[in-house]
Amino acid sequence: MENNYGAFGRISWPVCTARLSLRPAEPSDAEATWEWRGLPAVNRWLSAAPTREEYLRSFTEPRRMSTMLIVERDGVPIGDLMLRVTDAWAQAEVADQAHGVQAELGWTLNPSQQGHGYATEAVRAAITLCFDRLGIRRIEASCFAANEPSWRLMERLGMRRELYSVAESLHRELGWLDGMTYALLADEWHALQSDEHPD
Repeated sequence: MENNYGAFGRISWPVCTARLSLRPAEPSDAEATWEWRGLPAVNRWLSAAPTREEYLRSFTEPRRMSTMLIVERDGVPIGDLMLRVTDAWAQAEVADQAHGVQAELGWTLNPSQQGHGYATEAVRAAITLCFDRLGIRRIEASCFAANEPSWRLMERLGMRRELYSVAESLHRELGWLDGMTYALLADEWHALQSDEHPD
């Protein structure tokens, strides 16, 4: 499958793990992703909680289509990943060396599929994709501190907590909440993989 959106065009799809496959989102995925993104338990931690009509209408916006991966189990969508390639901050004289070297990750999973390690498996695949196929040097992921399953997942994968911000994020229902940012460098990831799979 080919995809002409952004960094995804450089990858041969699908990318498969032991139990899952990842591929770029297509317009036909709108209804399937709404199945879980429309649930209060899921969208309470997302940046927006649109109506079904608003979500379906906005699904094919270029920003979403260039950053969204669908996670499938046996050909059925069960979650999605956001993989946004970004530039690192750099001084003007070396800015060309900072182009496209970082990535931001995010994820959602259908609650009916939780408890099987699918989110960990999918995010691990996305990290590997970033470091081994896209040439990314650093990844980041952020969440509300109250979203414990999300930051626990980051820690399981070896990501480092770099930022804990007090009352810096305004939640639509819960008011001002603390936020957290985790990060990981390519060298750190490769060292972790070597430790897990020694020769």
